[in-house]
Amino acid sequence: MKLRYFSVCGLILLASVVAFFWYLPDLPARVPIHWGADGNINGWGSPWTLLIFPAIMGFHMALFAALPWLSPQRFSMESFQSTCFFIMLIITALMGYVFALVLYAALGNELNITRAVLGGVSVLIILLGNVLGKLRRNFFIGIRTPWTLASERVWYATHRLAGKLAVIAGVACLAITLAGLPLWVWMAALLSGLLYPALYSFIYYKQLEGRGELEVSH
Repeated sequence: MKLRYFSVCGLILLASVVAFFWYLPDLPARVPIHWGADGNINGWGSPWTLLIFPAIMGFHMALFAALPWLSPQRFSMESFQSTCFFIMLIITALMGYVFALVLYAALGNELNITRAVLGGVSVLIILLGNVLGKLRRNFFIGIRTPWTLASERVWYATHRLAGKLAVIAGVACLAITLAGLPLWVWMAALLSGLLYPALYSFIYYKQLEGRGELEVSH
């Protein structure tokens, strides 16, 4: 299972590197590397700057490989490793997608890269929402508030809620992107789905505490 996820991520990284060197002779001396909220280019750099994407992918994979070893014994990640590696995969896929968009634009093609990236992030949020409820308490991935880390019951309730809200927010964000609405509308939809679970964790913790039903790990 672990090898399969890392193999797919490795293929995405390798494809990005091969694509870069394949198209390198066709790239101009200065390529666009940054875009504003309106989709217009506002930053330029050397073609070699594009290699930052594969570099980040490699670092990202190494970090996820090290997380089980870095995690304290009481918060072992072994039981939900497949979920962690799935998250690693979809993030790596998003980075590969963004790299492809940047390379496409660098070759002189017309593209509203801001809209394209927002669409990709929206899909990532939907996929992430589908697995949030499978995460168990840990210090690296998920809604890590003092209240979710203090209570397993609060952790599970918060992540079940966060998963549902993330899917709804992701679908809303994707619809907003396709409709061409302003960026602030997209951001409002995203934040409404991602910030409330953190507040909920506090509210639910205090409710359990008030009813004397709280189970706190020692």
